[in-house]
Order: sequence, then C-alpha cells, then structure tokens
Amino acid sequence: MQVRIEDFLSFLEGEKGYADNTIAAYRNDLTQFLRYLEGRNQDPERATWVEVDKDAIISYVLSLKEREYTSSTVARKVAAIKSFFHYLMAEKAIHDDPTATLDSPKVKKRLPKAISRDEIERLLSAPAQGVAVKSQRDHALLESLYASGMRVTELVSLDVSDVNLVSGSVRVRGKKLASKERIIPVGDRALDALREYLNRGRMQLVRDPEERALFLNHRGQRLTRQGLWLIIKHYVDEVGISTDVTPHTLRHSFAAHKLSQGKSLQDIQKLLGHANISTTQVYQHIGQDTEP
Repeated sequence: MQVRIEDFLSFLEGEKGYADNTIAAYRNDLTQFLRYLEGRNQDPERATWVEVDKDAIISYVLSLKEREYTSSTVARKVAAIKSFFHYLMAEKAIHDDPTATLDSPKVKKRLPKAISRDEIERLLSAPAQGVAVKSQRDHALLESLYASGMRVTELVSLDVSDVNLVSGSVRVRGKKLASKERIIPVGDRALDALREYLNRGRMQLVRDPEERALFLNHRGQRLTRQGLWLIIKHYVDEVGISTDVTPHTLRHSFAAHKLSQGKSLQDIQKLLGHANISTTQVYQHIGQDTEP
C-alpha cells in the first residue's frame, strides 16, 4: 500500500509540478492514514487499497477529532485522502471511490492577521539602525517583503536577476508554476535598501561567484524559509511588538494597507498573485483594524 502512495507522490511532483513542501504534507497525511489502517487490519501485509471503504475513512476522521486536531488540519488530511483515491480511480487501481460521497469537515474561516502601520514602521526600521552586513541584508529583506506582498517561498526563491533597479520592480515566480510570473513594483524605500544590499552587503556574504540567490545566509547560501522566520522573530522581539508576527503577517499587512489607501481589489489580487478574487476579498474586513 505504501508503494501506491509513493507512486501518487511521484505523480504530484512530475505531472502536477507540486512544490516540495506540498509533497511532504501529502506524504505525512497519507502515511498517517495508512498507519491507522494497518492498526485496524489483522493482516496488514496482505491488505490493499481496494478493501478500504467509506466507514474506515470516517472512523479515521473521528479518531483525529478525538485527538483534538483542528478542523483545518482534519480538512487538509481528508482532502489528501480524497485526492489519493481519485488518483487510484484514474489508475484503475480500485473500482469504487470510497470518498465520492464523503463530505469534507467544515472549516471556520479565520481572517488574516495584519499589524498597524506604526508597528510595520518600527519593524522595518529596526535593521536600518545597524551597519553590519547582516543588517543590510535584513533591511532589504523586510522592506522587500512588505513593499511587494510576496509569499515567503517567493521571497527566498528570488535571484539577483529578478531585481530590476531601473524599473523599480521585482519578478516573482508563482506559487504552483515557475512559469507563472508577475512583476511587482516596489517603492523607493525597498529599492534603496536593495541597492545598498546588492552593492555592499551581498558582496560580503557570497562565497560562490556562481551563486544566483538574492538573499544569502551567513554561509553564502540561499536563505531558507526557516531562516527568514527567525530573522523576523528577532526584530519583532527587539522592537517589542506583542502581536504574533510571522513572515505571512507582512503579506497580510501589505494587502490591508493597500486596500485602505484606495487600491482596488483587482489590483491587489494581481500583486498578491491570487487566482480568485474571493481570496483577496477577505482583506476588506481587516483594513479598518490596521490603522495606527
């Protein structure tokens, strides 16, 4: 049964072009489901996916709720199981889809969290006080993240060639398809910080002259998502912001502030790279809460 899961993951990677993080989430969710099935089966080594019925899946979902998994986590795990069985049907590995009439758990939508302009100003100004290489990088990083509304993965995936200091813009690759790009204009503050970092800071961090990554860690390698999170956490603590701030908080704040400044939903949708306008519309409900 594990082999079928691996085949499915290879399909998602090779045919669908899913990101590594997404593949890892599918692997964790499906492997957890398989372990549950093996615990119920008296002879797990001879079990097949054909034998799995709707009752078994419902029982698994109930076990997750009993273990107090959040509704969003349960919904994600159910979605992974549904996708897997759809794949098995397409591959003719099973004759009936036990998830065909299975309802997904209802998830209470949470509004994105944004912070005020005053808190943003304090956060962005923190690394600007220093003159070290790390401060130059962090200043450019934070200014770019807020000025563009990029996703975390999009920011750490930037190469030097993606920054156009002449046009004042950055080229961002989409969440799912690397070929789906968007050009985002950034303000003078972010451009000044990027110019300073490119002319001075990055030159001192880079070790391999062939390295293309824009933002580098202390080893001269591409900064990771985890590294970015730690940088933001450091400055949040330093300036004393009590709100729980993550890298995505700056994206939410960018959208909320742009909306309150009069930008249209359609413009913000394009800047954020949302496929559906409904995803962008949630910022209409938080814009008034981000005023200083």
